[in-house]
Amino acid sequence: MKYLSTIIASLLTLFSTVSCAQGKADKATKTLETSNMETGKKVLVAFFSHTGENYAVGNITKGNTHIIAEMIAEATGGQLFEITPVKEYSKTYDACVDVAKKEKEAGARPAVKDDIAVEDYDVVFIGYPNWWGDMPMAVYTFIEKHRWAGKTVFPFCTHEGSGLSGTEKYIANACEGAKVEKGLAVRGATAQNKQEQARKAVAQWLSLYFSNR
Repeated sequence: MKYLSTIIASLLTLFSTVSCAQGKADKATKTLETSNMETGKKVLVAFFSHTGENYAVGNITKGNTHIIAEMIAEATGGQLFEITPVKEYSKTYDACVDVAKKEKEAGARPAVKDDIAVEDYDVVFIGYPNWWGDMPMAVYTFIEKHRWAGKTVFPFCTHEGSGLSGTEKYIANACEGAKVEKGLAVRGATAQNKQEQARKAVAQWLSLYFSNR
C-alpha cells in the first residue's frame, strides 16, 4: 500500500509539472497572438529564406525562415527586411545545396538587392536557414555592409536536424561590437506544417528577453 501511495504521489507531481509547463506555453502563445511585446527599442527583423524545393517540406512558396521571421516581427512590432541575392538560388534542392556548398568553401559574398540602415535600429534579429552548418553567404554580405557596435542581435534559424550549429559564434564575430543573445532554432517542417508549435517556440524564446504590454 505504501508503495502504491508513492507511485500515485509521483504521478500527481509529474502531471502538475506538465500542466504548469503547458500553461506557460499557452500563455506565451496567447500573448504572441494578441499583442506585441514591449521592447522599448527600435527592432529590425532581417532574414534570408529560400523558396522552391526544400528538404522535408517539398516545394514551398513561402520560405521556412520567412514564416518564423513574420512571427517575430508580429510579436515585437519589428520591421521586416528580406535579404535577397541578386542572383537567385536554384529552386531545385540538389542544385541549391551544391551552390551553397561551393559558396561556403570559397568564402563567397554574393551581391544582394536593396538594403536597410541597420544603424537606425537598437535590436536586430537575423534569420537564415542552416546551410552546411553555416549561414548562407548572402547573409554575410548583408552583415558586412553595416556597423554593429552597440546593437543587440538575436540569431534565429530553420533547419532539419542541425540546429544553430556554430552560427551564433559566427554572427558574434561578424557583428563586431554587438551583444549577441542566445538564438532560436526551429525545424523547417515545423515552420511549414506545425505553425502553432512554431509560434509557441517563438513566444517562449522572446519571453526570456522582452516584457509584455
